[in-house]
Amino acid sequence: MTRVKIYLLLALLVGVSALLLNHQYQNYRHSVLANAQPMIIKIEKGQTAHGLINQLAKQQLLEKQIWSKVLFKLEPELAAIKSGTYELSTNMPLLSLLDMLRQGKEVHFPITLVEGLRWRDWRQQINNQARLSGEIPSDKQLIAQFELGTDSLEGWLMPDTYWFTDGYSRQQLIEQAFQAMQSYLQQAWQQRQGNLPYQSPYQALIMASIIEKETAVPEERPRIAAVFVNRLDKNMRLQTDPTVIYGLGENFDGNIRRADLRQLTPYNTYKIKGLPPTPIAMPGKLAIDAALQPDNSEELYFVARGDGSHQFSETLEQHNKAVREFQLKK
Repeated sequence: MTRVKIYLLLALLVGVSALLLNHQYQNYRHSVLANAQPMIIKIEKGQTAHGLINQLAKQQLLEKQIWSKVLFKLEPELAAIKSGTYELSTNMPLLSLLDMLRQGKEVHFPITLVEGLRWRDWRQQINNQARLSGEIPSDKQLIAQFELGTDSLEGWLMPDTYWFTDGYSRQQLIEQAFQAMQSYLQQAWQQRQGNLPYQSPYQALIMASIIEKETAVPEERPRIAAVFVNRLDKNMRLQTDPTVIYGLGENFDGNIRRADLRQLTPYNTYKIKGLPPTPIAMPGKLAIDAALQPDNSEELYFVARGDGSHQFSETLEQHNKAVREFQLKK
C-alpha cells in the first residue's frame, strides 16, 4: 500500500470518526428527559449546570455522559442557570430545560382568595399555603402600614387568583391584594352614579360587602344594591341578616334566631340605622360595581326564593305576600 493510500485511509477514518462523534454529540444535545409526568425541581443558589446533570442522571431522567461537558464547553451560555423552582414538562428536551433555567422562568403557583369570605378565613388560607414564606404581620401592623384609618382589614383586599413563585412572602401577597383593591375601588368611585348615599369610597366598600353576602346571582347584585340605596335614602334600616351574623362573630352557630335580631351590636342593621362600621366580607368587583352603579328602581324589599334567587317588592304588602309564598309556604 502506497503512502498516499495510507494517508487517504487515515483521513477517511478520521472523517468517519468525526461524523460518529458529532452524531453522538447531537443525539445528546437533543436528548429528552425520561419523566413520564410533569415534575417540580428546585435549583439551589450556587448549584452548577454540571451538578444538575448529575442530579438528573441519579434520578434516571437523563443519561450521564461526557457529552454534557462538551455541551457546556461549546455553548457556555447554557450553563448559566439561575436558582429557583421550576416545572419540568413531560419528556422535556434537554435544551428546553437549560434555556428555561438560563432565563429563570420559574413555575408559578396559584392561590384563589374567594369573594364573600372574611379576612380571618383568608388569613388562615394564606397561612396554610406552604409555598409562601414568612409570617403575616398582625392586623394592627397591616392597618398602620396601609394607613387605613379603620380598625379592621375586612373588605380591603381584592378577591382574585394570585400567582406567585416559590418563597413569595405572605406579606407581599397581602400587599398585592390591597393594592389591587385600592386601584379598582378608586376607579369605580370616580365612575359612580350621582346622588348615592355614600360619603366615601369606604362606605361604598361596606355596601359592596353586604351585597356580596346577600346574593350569589351576578345579575341580582345591582338590584340588591338599589333596594339598599332606596332604604338609606328613605332613612329606613337595612335589616339584612348577613350583618347580624357578622356581628355575632364566634357566637353564630349557623342559625339566626329572633333573639339575635334583637341583640344590639354595631352590625345589627335591624337595630341601627345606616351602614355598619366596617365591611362584613371581602367584596369582589361585581359587588363593588353594583354598589356604585345600582339599578334604577323603587324596590324596598326582597326575600329569598329558596333557589338562590330573590323576589323583589316595592311595598310592604307585596313583600309580606312574598314572604308567605317563599318562606312560610302559605
